[in-house]
Amino acid sequence: MSSSFASNVQAKAHEVAKEDYEKAKALFSDAARSGAYLYPFKGIIYFVTNRSLWKPFYSRILPTLGLTAGVFISMFFFTYLPQLAILVFVNGPLAVFTTVLLILNESSTIVNIISRNFLLQDALLDTFDGTLVARNATGIVSEGRQLKSGSDPIARLGKIIKNPFSKFTPKALVRYVMYLPLNFIPVVGTVIFIVLQGRTRGTAVHGRYFQLKGWSSSQQRDWLESHAAPYTTFGTIATLLEMIPVLSMFFAFTNTVGAALWAADLEQRNTQMTQGTAPNLRESAKKAE
Repeated sequence: MSSSFASNVQAKAHEVAKEDYEKAKALFSDAARSGAYLYPFKGIIYFVTNRSLWKPFYSRILPTLGLTAGVFISMFFFTYLPQLAILVFVNGPLAVFTTVLLILNESSTIVNIISRNFLLQDALLDTFDGTLVARNATGIVSEGRQLKSGSDPIARLGKIIKNPFSKFTPKALVRYVMYLPLNFIPVVGTVIFIVLQGRTRGTAVHGRYFQLKGWSSSQQRDWLESHAAPYTTFGTIATLLEMIPVLSMFFAFTNTVGAALWAADLEQRNTQMTQGTAPNLRESAKKAE
């Protein structure tokens, strides 16, 4: 009797593991096919090689660098040892490294919350729209702001017609705190925590693009669910880049450029990012256009 029960449990576990493996395989395949993981790096190259996009970055560099340095230094000085003392019980010697990763993530989150709501919102908006203009996607940008004549993409940006990116919400903070205990799981827990942060970040990278398209909340949700893997991949890489001390502000801008380059490519391909785009979503996207 007991051996039969154990066999059933083992068979079920094997079945669940196989299903999870197939799902993970499909997600990785979808992410690889979309090429979304390349856009954070494309954003770096495009930003560095296009000086016309630097003006918003320069206008915010000093206050944001001061904020970044203050947050990172304070977090390491005041919280490293207390968090290390907790993580050492579950991570052992690896706690020295996992604590650093945790504090880097916590610090970058704090910097993002403050800077994106009070320091960088307008600058990142101009960078996103300016990149679209530089890629000749003026049609979509004109849906959200007035455009002037000229060759400089930033100088062409006029009065904003539609409100910019949505601000940080309490729900995002609750979700972040809820996932923090994952860091008690040695190594794997920290990786899962960062990926979950990346998934949350990924859903927001095209907020401005969806706004310019005029998509409803349900259309956005359908699109993001249909392309969860590409957006999670982009968001995870963007999160990792912005965890780097001092350079987090620079990568915030390059990630914005990468997201805009991705949006411009979507426009060129008529919003069909992958062959797996749902037919009903394509129909909705056409109506939104």
